[in-house]
Amino acid sequence: MRIASVGHVVFAATMIALGTLGLSKGHFTMVWQAVPKGVPAREVLVDLCAFISIASGAGVLSRRTATVAARALFAYLLFWLLIFRVPGLFHALTVDVYWSACRDAVMVAAAWVLYAWLANDWDRQRLGFAVGDSGLRMARVLYGMAIIPFGLAHFQYVQRTAALIPRWLPAHVALTYFTGGCFIVAGLAVLIGVCARLAAALSALEMGLFLLLVWIPAVAAGSLNAFQWSETVTTWVLTAAAWVVADSYRHIPWLAVARSDRTMDYTRSTSLGHS
Repeated sequence: MRIASVGHVVFAATMIALGTLGLSKGHFTMVWQAVPKGVPAREVLVDLCAFISIASGAGVLSRRTATVAARALFAYLLFWLLIFRVPGLFHALTVDVYWSACRDAVMVAAAWVLYAWLANDWDRQRLGFAVGDSGLRMARVLYGMAIIPFGLAHFQYVQRTAALIPRWLPAHVALTYFTGGCFIVAGLAVLIGVCARLAAALSALEMGLFLLLVWIPAVAAGSLNAFQWSETVTTWVLTAAAWVVADSYRHIPWLAVARSDRTMDYTRSTSLGHS
């Protein structure tokens, strides 16, 4: 097993679960929805997405296949982001459009971190810009950019977001503004490298708490409609992906203002199976 972190295992299991859900339902899972109906061989694409999710998720947990699986997962998620999400941003910046794009960007960032960790000599020689230290930096930048709109959505839809907060918590509107602001501040911190480890960890924790406090109780109560079930799965996926990104900072001080040359080299010093 080439396990880089706990987040690595959780994200891999999440990809396997997404693929299994897609196969069992026979349609795109919540994460891959909004694919235009006119796309050729759409039914084949459903099965292909499910297969890639399962195969890559299982593959990154095996020493023998980890590198190939991480490379394939990263390429697959990046392709999906660029082909099915980014073009929509040029037509309309509605919350549905940018939310889907940012959700997929967070997943790409997580897959990119795994690829940077698990890359072999072939990848370093031919795709050096995308792995190692440079790959981690770009993955983190993508993550920072992606979570800022999450915060902006809280401000755009204050009442809708506040209505999701459990009744036993006080000041729902204030909490909505606070959590939205936290996403924005965390994204900026990751982008500029100020307390980036703390920011990444807290953003992952915020997603996890939303899953724990809002959606899991609703699942237990059996009161979810189709939209709420979709949001539950999405929040689970985002939490797993954010966990991977947060783990990528594990050798950097929590309150570091800027990464030193030594900490920039941590990937090489902690390489998995290439020492």
